[in-house]
Amino acid sequence: MGPLRSLQRLALAAAPCAFAAACALGAHRTPDVRLPAAYEAPPGAPLKEAALDRWWLLFADPELNALEDQAFRLAPDAKTAAARLLEARATWESEVASLLPTGGLSGKVNRESAANLAGQSNQLFPIGGVTDTETLNFNVSWELDLFGRLRTQYKTAGANFAATRFDIEGERASLAASVADDYFQARGLAIQLDDANTNDAIAHELADLALRKASLGLGAASDADRAEADAEVARAQAVDLAAQLQAAKRSLLILVGRGIDPTSSVAAAAWAPDPPALPAALPGELLTRRPDVREAQAKLTAEIGTQRLQHLAVFPTFTIQPGLGLSRTTAPGVAFIPPATLIPQQQTTSLGFWSLGLAATQPILDIPRLMATARAEDARTEEAVIAYEKTVQTAYGEAENDLAGMAADKRRLAILTDAEARAHRAYVAARERYARGLDDLTSALTAEEAWRNTRSTLTGARVAALRRAVQTYKALGGGWAYTAPETRGS
Repeated sequence: MGPLRSLQRLALAAAPCAFAAACALGAHRTPDVRLPAAYEAPPGAPLKEAALDRWWLLFADPELNALEDQAFRLAPDAKTAAARLLEARATWESEVASLLPTGGLSGKVNRESAANLAGQSNQLFPIGGVTDTETLNFNVSWELDLFGRLRTQYKTAGANFAATRFDIEGERASLAASVADDYFQARGLAIQLDDANTNDAIAHELADLALRKASLGLGAASDADRAEADAEVARAQAVDLAAQLQAAKRSLLILVGRGIDPTSSVAAAAWAPDPPALPAALPGELLTRRPDVREAQAKLTAEIGTQRLQHLAVFPTFTIQPGLGLSRTTAPGVAFIPPATLIPQQQTTSLGFWSLGLAATQPILDIPRLMATARAEDARTEEAVIAYEKTVQTAYGEAENDLAGMAADKRRLAILTDAEARAHRAYVAARERYARGLDDLTSALTAEEAWRNTRSTLTGARVAALRRAVQTYKALGGGWAYTAPETRGS
């Protein structure tokens, strides 16, 4: 009991120093993540969580659905994310395993040969010969978690793993949004290309009409030249849009992991559907749905754990060190044969033994350095609190702005659809008047240009509304494998 009493005295002597040092350190501030009860954006239709997880299905576009499935299986970003998740899980398991008792088996086999160099010996026991030694030891070291250091390390490791996982889930959500955004952008270019081809046909019809009228003396030849110039401009625009569409398809194929497939394998239809209905959502749901918010929360949890570990570093460490061992020795000896005969004979001794030790370490002279390190960790924890608060506020702002923009897009599309119909009727009437000689070419071209510009604006608005819907679903926390419970170990 003497060594144990010595360790107890050491712990009792060091405890006041450690306690005083720990009390001198501060605690972390609780983050302020309050959010309004509702968005200022117009209310929308209820949306189930499962629908938000796979929001691209709401567009009812089989081509988009296929591209999303391919991206999650084939995209380089998806494969990299899967590898990172495996790495993070293995790192977490390694950190958890390091908290368990440590130790291992060690063995040794030794043969020693000795010879008597001094001639005949008169001693009773032989001098020299062969000695064989075999030993096997199993020594263990196990830290006693008296102050919660190991529990804190376990929770911190789990929080770090959770932060990495949510970062990866954020990449998944970004991948889903990027695929849909690029797809709708390609469809927008396809619509513009179709419009350019239509403009080319209309311009050539007007040019042919102007040529016939000029040949009959009903119009000026300059009108035909002007109409033909407009037709060539429309044709040049179509050539440029065709190149842009091909480039957009190639970028989309690379994004989903099909970079060497022909661009014709992407069916970008030359029309844009109406975006899905405006979803109804609550601001508080961002705290559980947005992967970046969950990541910031996990990082804060890990930082708080690291802060606690720095505080606990000034306390003593107690370690139990049990051990087991086996030993077998074969060495030269003598055998006694009564009544008085001694003969040389190898003697074998086998032993089994155990030990139990208790070690204690108290950083006395390192306490000032550890206190300074802990104060620095306090500052880093405050930075993590601020980063978490900023992430929540940014998420709220993005979600509300996108919801408001999506509602505005719906009204804008209704206005532009009516305007496009009116501009088309005006162009048809102007062309009919010009064909009958009731109006000049300038009026017809002006009406045609107004209809073309309105139609182009409507197309751009439709594509922008689809892309805004994509960003809205992402801002609400959609597009990743959402699970309400925290990751294990966190």
